[in-house]
Amino acid sequence: MGYKVAAPMSTALPDRRALRDACTALARDAAREILRIYAGDLGERFKADSSPVTDADHAAEAVIVAGLRQLTPGLAVVAEEEMAAGHVPKLEGRPFWLVDPLDGTKEFIKRNGEFTVNIALIEHGKPTLGIVLAPVPDTLWRGDAELGADKSEKAGAFTPIAVRTPPAVGLTAFASRSTAIYSDLDIWFRSSGLTVAERKQAGSSLKFCLIAEGQGDIYPRFGPTNEWDTAAGQGVLEAAGGEVVTTDGRPLGYGKPGFGNPHFIARSKAAR
Repeated sequence: MGYKVAAPMSTALPDRRALRDACTALARDAAREILRIYAGDLGERFKADSSPVTDADHAAEAVIVAGLRQLTPGLAVVAEEEMAAGHVPKLEGRPFWLVDPLDGTKEFIKRNGEFTVNIALIEHGKPTLGIVLAPVPDTLWRGDAELGADKSEKAGAFTPIAVRTPPAVGLTAFASRSTAIYSDLDIWFRSSGLTVAERKQAGSSLKFCLIAEGQGDIYPRFGPTNEWDTAAGQGVLEAAGGEVVTTDGRPLGYGKPGFGNPHFIARSKAAR
């Protein structure tokens, strides 16, 4: 599997590069499980909050959580399906992992390919490492606060990525495919004095990554999200030179009670 890195029973972390590579391997292992199930019966059902879940969510999470606990035994792992089952770890101000094993379950059920595997390391309330893998196109984005951001397609070599300066004609804005509410977005753009030249929709955490690689400029989110939905994408975007802030301009932080997010804006820093 390629992600065994020696670590003591403490909050000490392996070397940043080794940690990033180990999480890359974990994401790819999880993606193989997802694609195996994607090819057949999805095992679709509903959780207590009426949101959908599939066999792939659970299979991918099992792979990632087991790997992270082996990799960093002293760190808590906050994972979406474990949280749904009532397993809420104590953070106690320490670094911890946030995992969304299959972000975009609705897109997965629609079989449109716009779903991702997400792994993020949180330190001091910030995502300092983010791994986002889209299994269907086999595209993987990584961001590390010290190492920068890069991208691999079809398991090929990684190449650096960075946000762009928005074109003079206006911004390219992203919205969630499943939850876009354009009236709210229009009001916000007008009140912010921003010119939008193009709008695009994309599922899951892909929006963060597309901004990180310069295919767009801004993604306002005015609907409910949880920390595991955003952490990995934020890690990629910030390592590529972008930012994720609340509507009052504060950095979107992590380890909040209940792990829910306020409304936020993901963007290139030039898209203000």
